[in-house]
Amino acid sequence: MFVFICVHTTRGALLNWNMRRHIIEGVAQGLLYLHKHLRLRVIHRDLKASNILLDENMNPKISDFGLARIFGSNETHANTSRVVGTHGYMAPEYASEGQFSIKSDVFSFGVLLLEIISGKRNNGFHQTGNFGNLLGHAWLLWKREKWFELIDPCLDIKNPSIEIMRFINVGLMCVQDNSTDRPTISDAISLLMNESTNLPDPKKPAYFRNKGEDRELEEPHSVNILTGSPPDGR
Repeated sequence: MFVFICVHTTRGALLNWNMRRHIIEGVAQGLLYLHKHLRLRVIHRDLKASNILLDENMNPKISDFGLARIFGSNETHANTSRVVGTHGYMAPEYASEGQFSIKSDVFSFGVLLLEIISGKRNNGFHQTGNFGNLLGHAWLLWKREKWFELIDPCLDIKNPSIEIMRFINVGLMCVQDNSTDRPTISDAISLLMNESTNLPDPKKPAYFRNKGEDRELEEPHSVNILTGSPPDGR
């Protein structure tokens, strides 16, 4: 069973928040294994919803390693003149310059995380307004302190938890335009799991396009994940 079948169709109603969190955390652990716990580091290069398989217990498995590259223990990045992958999941430095690394996989993970929470695809995203893509839409909602509007209506959550807010925050950190601003997957896991950590406010994500962006969004803004509270209702 594919993640995109469960999340991007009417079957998404069967996936409650606990299941979606389980999938997100499982994919993160799988990516950590590829990046850190193998003798040679593996860069997947095509992490996306349709490459995540779910077993009968909804445990995710990363699949399709046809585009994967193996790095030596001292290698951190590489370049290619033949850019292959899936539009909507490729990091900007890979799509435009052919440079890939563990951080380009982290970018793909961030896209996937936001898709699972929202129930929407980044590729072909359409929403009223000038958002351009799911990443920009999510970031603008975050800056306007309306992050709860990103949550898939199928979840029917009346009082969104701070935990979901934390996951959205980390997802936006993973899709930063500059790869140095993204966490490693091990850091992302730590941020997802550690509720006592204050998270930095994410900058504009990659591929951000919004001609009608409000000026106030350019003002410094900080969200304290510990003291911030969700709305009383949706």
